[in-house]
Amino acid sequence: MSNRSFGAQSTTDEVLAGVQLAGKRILVTGVSAGLGVETARALVAHGADVVGAVRDLHKAERACGPVRDAATGGGSFELVELDLASLASVRACADALMAKALPFDVVIANAGIMAPPFGRTQDGFETQFGINHLGHFLLVNRLAPLLRAGGRVVALASSAHRLADVDLDDPSFEHTPYDPWVAYGRSKTANILFAVEFDRRFKGRGIRAVSLHPGGIATELIRHMSKEELEAMTASFTASNAAAGLPPPDLKSVPQGAATTVWAAAVADADAVGGRYCEDCQIAVLDTAPQMDRGVQPYALDAARAQALWAKSEEMVGERF
Repeated sequence: MSNRSFGAQSTTDEVLAGVQLAGKRILVTGVSAGLGVETARALVAHGADVVGAVRDLHKAERACGPVRDAATGGGSFELVELDLASLASVRACADALMAKALPFDVVIANAGIMAPPFGRTQDGFETQFGINHLGHFLLVNRLAPLLRAGGRVVALASSAHRLADVDLDDPSFEHTPYDPWVAYGRSKTANILFAVEFDRRFKGRGIRAVSLHPGGIATELIRHMSKEELEAMTASFTASNAAAGLPPPDLKSVPQGAATTVWAAAVADADAVGGRYCEDCQIAVLDTAPQMDRGVQPYALDAARAQALWAKSEEMVGERF
């Protein structure tokens, strides 16, 4: 693996320069827009066989022209249907992939939703916890038998995990007033804790899991926010950074945002990043300070918390792994 150093400004193509992924089979969820499309494009361009899992096949087909164009270097690309808001759809997708019995080297849990109005998934879970965490929890665990030794699971989390720890007593806001940002923060903390516990369970098989913050990027993820809400959020981040003596947070381009994903999936040393949370193509430092843009809160890497979330998630999806 590469010893080169990368950072916040690195792009997918810079991170993967000289990396050959021929023969590697990689599943990426959420390849209908933004980071998912760029992640798939970069991996395919370096020879990987990428399976994109999406809710809307027609939308993804339109968005993924650049991915198919990148397949000239020996890589390939196909789409499968997956609605993370429906456990029945997750099971159907996993069953179809299991039936093909083709192994995966990497599963990238990229799909997500951010700060929508209150809603519930088809199974009654709060939308963000249901889609961002539980859908991926079920999918990855069902596909785990297909992961090759030396494989990886990459979970896209966010610095927004700093907004809230998981609430194992009320994960679906049945007793707590709904706050879209608290719900998003809980779901992103859950993504990190999932990687911690998956890594603990599977590293004996040579399979590692890692979570990451892609950075602040203007993608479709912000579609539920008004212009005023976006401006207020930016002002809040800028103020909290200033209070900590830090410069205002920078927005990344999409290729810069997807760089940490492909770094964690194909470049970083597996033993170094296994069970860890990364940002800017580096392992993040533990940081309890309130500002939003650096580091990882200790509660998100807590091993006992990760095991408790795993047990709660099994209970919620009705399956044991």
